[in-house]
Amino acid sequence: MWSGILQAQHEQHQSQDTTSKTVAKSPRKVAMSMVGENHVHIDYGSPSVRGRKIWNGLVAYDQVWATGAHHATAIEFSHDVTIKGQKIPMGKYGLFTIPNKKSWIIILNKSWAMHLADEYKVEHDILRIVVKPKSKKQLVEALTYEVVPLSPTKGTIRILWEHVMIAFDFENN
Repeated sequence: MWSGILQAQHEQHQSQDTTSKTVAKSPRKVAMSMVGENHVHIDYGSPSVRGRKIWNGLVAYDQVWATGAHHATAIEFSHDVTIKGQKIPMGKYGLFTIPNKKSWIIILNKSWAMHLADEYKVEHDILRIVVKPKSKKQLVEALTYEVVPLSPTKGTIRILWEHVMIAFDFENN
């Protein structure tokens, strides 16, 4: 029963028209997918490169970043997951990162309703993992999140912007 309801909610999100006559420079976007019966939903602000220096420019190295524009990025799992051996209960979390040229820290935080990382508190972190950024030859103009099902029980989250991609895997419990 729940999987049918979640599938209907997923389809409703996909069918919503998010176009408007005025194009924001950093529009709100959604990335989502069903991974088995788990609806994974990411809501984020998507800034564009627009000729700017992004890494260690617009986005400072070694500082907590909301990994999007305007409001903190929110990630929601409809079922419990495991990330790098750590169990994460179903729910909605702030997704923050600490970028660096050689490695990034990915953070899931209990708080997600905030402007950028203004109210971020390390004591609300439920997950911190280190990932290696990968260089991409092709420019990704607008910050893009992807939720990619790998199997009925496993998926990956990708974050792409400019010439950088980071990713982390999760498994449904």
